[in-house]
Formats: sequence, C-alpha cells, structure tokens
Amino acid sequence: MAQCRITEIFYSLQGETRTVGLPTVFVRLTGCPLRCGYCDTAYAFHGGTKMEISDIVAKVKSYYPRYVTVTGGEPLAQNSCRELLTALCDLDVEVSLETSGAMDISGVDSRVIRVMDLKTPASGEVSKNRYSNIDLLNQQDQIKFVICNRDDYDWAREQLSLFSLINRCEVLFSPVHGELTPKDLAEWIIADNLPVRMQIQLHKYLWNDAQGR
Repeated sequence: MAQCRITEIFYSLQGETRTVGLPTVFVRLTGCPLRCGYCDTAYAFHGGTKMEISDIVAKVKSYYPRYVTVTGGEPLAQNSCRELLTALCDLDVEVSLETSGAMDISGVDSRVIRVMDLKTPASGEVSKNRYSNIDLLNQQDQIKFVICNRDDYDWAREQLSLFSLINRCEVLFSPVHGELTPKDLAEWIIADNLPVRMQIQLHKYLWNDAQGR
C-alpha cells in the first residue's frame, strides 16, 4: 500500500482561494524543493510521519468534510501524492491541491481543483516556474501570485497578458503578510482595473497564525 509523509492533518477554515472561509480539512505533506523568502510553512520541509493512504483517508473522513485541501511543502514532490488525491476524490468531496508550480501537474486526477503558484521575482524562486503547466490548467483551476512589492505586481501583471491567464482560469493576487499592505495591493488592482481576485490570508487575521494554517 502506498504511503505519504505527512506533517499534519487538521480541520480549520480555508484562509485563501475560491473557498475562503469554508470549513476544510487540510492534509499537509512533508518536503519542498523550493525555498521562497516569504515561506510560512518551513516546519514542513523535514520530518513528518509516513502514513498509509488508507489511514490518511480515514483520518480525513472522520471530520465529515465537504472540502479537503492537500498542501505542503510541495505535495507533488512525493510520488504517491497523485494516488492520495484520487483516493480523497473518491470520498465525494471537493478536493483542491496547492502546488508551487515547480512540479509537473499532469496526471493529477481531473476532479482535483489545482491552485498553482507562479513564483514572483522577489520570492527568490522565479527560475523554478514550470511554465508548461499553464497549458494544463482549466476553468475549475486557479493560479496564484504571491506579491512582495510593486516590482512583483508589475511582473505579475505582465504574465496575465503574456499567457492570457484570465481566459484560462481564475487568477488570485495575494500580498505577502507583513511585507506588502493589502490596501496598497488593492489600490493597484483597482487603478489598473485588473480582472483578478485579491485575497488575504484569513487565518492570519483570525488567529494571528504565522504557520499558514
């Protein structure tokens, strides 16, 4: 039976994405090949516990969820992640995958909503972007830019046009918590009339949570 290395499984409110505010079970896989400067889940880089996929699914099921998010770290860095995603979809719940955009997203179960980053220059990991993933996204998916400063914003705006992202899927712009004020990002989006969804990390305002729950 396949296993995944798990940092934590917990039940909370979704802090980001299209389902923000909805009660969600989070399955955080261990390990990530990236080192973004603003990362709030560095505790998931190492350690964790190996669990059978059937045991992970049983734990998730015990919360009676409607929404499940598989996150990290970088979930797709584990070969068994795709199998886990399919098993979770078989629970007949809405399953989303949060991925850095540095890993190949092909082969992910078509029922999974893929929330994929494009890393901005100030993240320190822009060179890791796998731009071929963009062609695999569809209308149920979301692409996210985590924005540190005005230069990141201008870069993200260029990508909207370069890859016709608005015609492909929903686009999310997020300010780095404690680094770029939400008000500044909101005003830039309004001034440019960008057809993007601005989001903040709800959990950090509710619980002052520094660990990305």
